[in-house]
Amino acid sequence: MNSRKLAIIGFTLLFLFVPFSRAQEINSSSFGKGLFNIVGKDSSWTMKIGTRMQILAIADWSNDDNDGFGNPEQNFLVRRARLKFDGFAYTPKLKYKIELGLSNRDISGGSEFTRNTPRYILDAVVMWNFYQNFELWFGQTKLPGNIERVISSGNMQQVDRSLVNSRFNIDRDIGFQLRHHFNIGPNFLVREKLAFSQGEGRNITEGNLGGHQYTGRLELLPFGKFKNKGDYSGSDLAREPKPKLMLAATYDINADAVKTRSNLGSYMFNDTGFYETDINTLFVDLMFKYNGFSLMGEYAKRDADAPIALNSDGTETGDVVQVGSGLNLQTGYLLRKDWEISGRYTTIKLDQNITGRNPEQQYTLGLSKYIVGHKLKVQTDLSYLNVQNGTDELMYRLQLDVHF
Repeated sequence: MNSRKLAIIGFTLLFLFVPFSRAQEINSSSFGKGLFNIVGKDSSWTMKIGTRMQILAIADWSNDDNDGFGNPEQNFLVRRARLKFDGFAYTPKLKYKIELGLSNRDISGGSEFTRNTPRYILDAVVMWNFYQNFELWFGQTKLPGNIERVISSGNMQQVDRSLVNSRFNIDRDIGFQLRHHFNIGPNFLVREKLAFSQGEGRNITEGNLGGHQYTGRLELLPFGKFKNKGDYSGSDLAREPKPKLMLAATYDINADAVKTRSNLGSYMFNDTGFYETDINTLFVDLMFKYNGFSLMGEYAKRDADAPIALNSDGTETGDVVQVGSGLNLQTGYLLRKDWEISGRYTTIKLDQNITGRNPEQQYTLGLSKYIVGHKLKVQTDLSYLNVQNGTDELMYRLQLDVHF
């Protein structure tokens, strides 16, 4: 019996078992706040169970020399399908989160380094508030990287994240994180986040091949907290009555990295095994919201000590680190009845001499209808991608989000 069948059986048994268990109190929630909440009879633990899905339709047109933007390619897919569990164990100061991906896009990427099995686990992390404003995290989860990546895929302003995120983000990894926050005066909030991780991405089972990854992030909120954690959510659905701003920077060092995009991308091999080099990534980002208006900006830059992979005799292997920079600016305005118009400008400049990639610019216009906030929404957008000395592309997307 393969692992997928075992997983399906396990999930089925879980949902059959929970309603009949006498060891806890079960309460159903309102739509969008989890399928139900379970509380131990002695209140020593809780579990909220939720699920969500994104159903996506895409049409792509490429501009070639023969017929312009013709012969579109269509694709329909379940972009994401996930199960989520969170709560606390033993004490409210010891929280946990588990998130499992079930769509093909979620579990793809199996290789010899993941024992050639589907990668179901997205998050499996424990968070311990061990002293005042300090939290220690241990497990697999998102690193404290660029704001667009850390925003949940279910809380995005447009159908999906930008090209800056897809080229430069540092995604998930397994290790430790230390988080702390403090106030300067009545409103000014400062948050510090440090991470020490394996450096090769999620669900690696064959041990650490290279060095380790070190990440630090600093967030400044001069006007205090956003309503409903709006600094980590797309759109100003809370219609902030006063201006709110977050300014942040992240610096990431992946020592002896063996992948082309820090802890993402493909492995780099040479004649002696793995090619290793230090890869550094910088993010500077902001989030601003006021009365339905929102603005998100991100700058990313990646460099490496020796970005061109070499064999022991000095010849090039063909693998290179994707070094370069990118800028993403995104804004939107929430209209009456929770319709929103949004726009995005993205530019990517990878080092052409190393990567062979031409500069890219993408323009995106989006329209969203929030029926129950981010929990039930329909989003659509149209993007134009201009590749210098290359082929231009048009892309239209339509997506339905449902979160229980």
